[in-house]
Amino acid sequence: MLGLLVASLVLALAFFALLDGWYLVRVPCVVLRARLLQPRVRDLLAEQRYVGRVLPSDLDLLLHMNNARYLREADVARAAHLTRCGVLGALRDLGAHTVLAASCARYRRSLRLFERFEVRTRLLGWDDRAFYLEARFVSLRDGFLCALLRFRQHVLGNSPDRIVQHLCKRRVEPPELPEDLKHWIAYNETSSQLLRAESGLSDTRKDQ
Repeated sequence: MLGLLVASLVLALAFFALLDGWYLVRVPCVVLRARLLQPRVRDLLAEQRYVGRVLPSDLDLLLHMNNARYLREADVARAAHLTRCGVLGALRDLGAHTVLAASCARYRRSLRLFERFEVRTRLLGWDDRAFYLEARFVSLRDGFLCALLRFRQHVLGNSPDRIVQHLCKRRVEPPELPEDLKHWIAYNETSSQLLRAESGLSDTRKDQ
């Protein structure tokens, strides 16, 4: 019995020491909660909110939330968002999946230790290859927008149009993308062309 307890403790320590343990635990739990315990969100463009708190493990040397933690919290919130609005289920039904192809972050004010915040996630639109999402980190202390993140989520094995059509049971035109997002998309396309040329790859080869 003692040997089993020691072995379990060693495995648990190895899991959290060698792997990103909390992330590997949190994301499946968030997806299961969104699927089983939270109501389905029928409006694809509706904002969804995920509440968090800055923990000691989130801090950097300046004692505010590490910039990388924003990306992780946004990742968790995005998983819940795509589950509740049905996108993850539609991807599974159609044999497709998504990968994060690009992201950008603008930090406006630090989040401090134990400060509560909301990650407000919404789908901004889509094109022939990707969904575009936004995550806003809003302090629950005073409602200030502390950080704004944008994501380009590529669809592999299908297309965003077909995913949306599967969900809505009809053809849906994508909404007009915000002007600043269009500039960011153009920057990504230019960057891809430059990197392909730098690597000696054909312009017809697409980045994933």
